[in-house]
Amino acid sequence: MAASSDSLADVLERVLDKGVVIAGDIGVSVVDVELLTLRIRLFIASAQTAKEMGMDWWTGDPFFAPNAARAELGKAGPEPLLPEGEPPR
Repeated sequence: MAASSDSLADVLERVLDKGVVIAGDIGVSVVDVELLTLRIRLFIASAQTAKEMGMDWWTGDPFFAPNAARAELGKAGPEPLLPEGEPPR
């Protein structure tokens, strides 16, 4: 194995620039009866790299994006149901 002179900062920069995916499944079974299944999917990348790959769920999440919360509050809800025979407004 060749010695590498990459520092931790170099490795971290490369991981955030390109992204890393870790995937795994863990299953617990007793007598061929599956009791528990854990599916683990971990994606590590910079926000810019994730956006380039089409992952930008945090932009619409009110917890991560306060402007999304304000927009959600400003949305009009569904029209209320009217009693039968009553004309719409």
